[in-house]
Amino acid sequence: MFTTLIMIGLAMVAGLLLTRVMKIFNLPNVTGYLIAGLLIGPNFWNLVTGGSFGGLVTEQGLKDFNIITTVALGFIAFSIGGEFKLATIKKLGAKIIVITLVQAFVTVACVMIAMMFVRRDCPDYFVSRALLLGAIAAATAPAATLMVVRQYKAKGPVTDTLLPVVAFDDAVGLIIFSVCFALAEVFAVGGAITAEAVVLSPLREIGLSLAIGAALGAVLALACRFFKSRDSRLMLMVCAVILGVGLSQLLDLSSLLVCMMIGAVFANMRIDSVHVLTHVEKWTPPLFMLFFVISGADLKLDILPKVGIAGMVYVLVRAFGKYFGAFTGAAITKSEKPVRNYLGLTLLPQAGVAIGMAQMVAASPVLSENAELTALADQVVTVVLFATLVYELTGPIVTKAALTAAGEIDKASSKERRPIAMLFRRRKKAK
Repeated sequence: MFTTLIMIGLAMVAGLLLTRVMKIFNLPNVTGYLIAGLLIGPNFWNLVTGGSFGGLVTEQGLKDFNIITTVALGFIAFSIGGEFKLATIKKLGAKIIVITLVQAFVTVACVMIAMMFVRRDCPDYFVSRALLLGAIAAATAPAATLMVVRQYKAKGPVTDTLLPVVAFDDAVGLIIFSVCFALAEVFAVGGAITAEAVVLSPLREIGLSLAIGAALGAVLALACRFFKSRDSRLMLMVCAVILGVGLSQLLDLSSLLVCMMIGAVFANMRIDSVHVLTHVEKWTPPLFMLFFVISGADLKLDILPKVGIAGMVYVLVRAFGKYFGAFTGAAITKSEKPVRNYLGLTLLPQAGVAIGMAQMVAASPVLSENAELTALADQVVTVVLFATLVYELTGPIVTKAALTAAGEIDKASSKERRPIAMLFRRRKKAK
């Protein structure tokens, strides 16, 4: 336990130091957190498993921090759910649903079609691989997007559309993945397609996740009537999120959907929800920083030589699908020009949800029946991890650039004073 605590402290110090470097280059803090994780992780200094500094955490490695990343994702989902005000959704209307569905299905279709033509690395099971990678391509990473929006206090039509789209996107992605996963297993082994595996099972998971989240959100809102101090309400929200994450793990549900629903129900049942939710925002920054530093440490650079053309195609085609899909959905709904032009660029980050889907593929009993099927699963995991590495390092930068170009990030926030420049100015004044 002692060494784990030292590692947590070092992770936080590394994250803070890299934010200073990011200010010099005018980059988002989340990029600095990820780079800090890369530096202190197994890829470079190897503080986690034993390297040039002797290793502070032995065999457990990054597994000791799973609870941090899991809870952090829960609070990220809770914060996004808090943006689901019925008044805002009514104002946006069906636009959010249309944009989310169009961009998701266009991305899935583009990646699937592209993967059908990339058969060299997987000649026998290319259909199953196309189904799996196409489905995983729909998922986005709400954490990186939310951090950029919060850091620069972005406001405007793109931001208002982005947050609910990212939230709905995970629900849509979960449905698509569940269906395609079942189909991929059938095509891989030549089995029978059943309604239970393809339709009923994913709908049951989503429905139960939303129901439990709604119940916890309602209880949280009612409890705030009896606990009125800031500290008490903060503890209530922490309890609700942790219970939501715990029940998700116990019942094998989606913690993202559960916690999003908690936040959404709470936000709509409490008139003062915006004020109450700010209490959570004041203490979650260290948790989110740890989440991204640990995520950076978990990125695997050693997979780069194994990626092949499939990985390159996946990264490029998914980016095209997200942009073109969001542009098409925004055009169909006659959204503002900034939404059409820049929304797709903010949907590129991909991390936890996609990795979770890839791990489900790797753990599939059907895809571990023989060496060829195991190789198929390994290739899917490798491609997704490579894409995560690329998108997590570049996604926040692209998101910030897109929101700045859309005019939703204040210039004073976007162009923060650079420490080095300030240092030279002070020296000139002294002279």
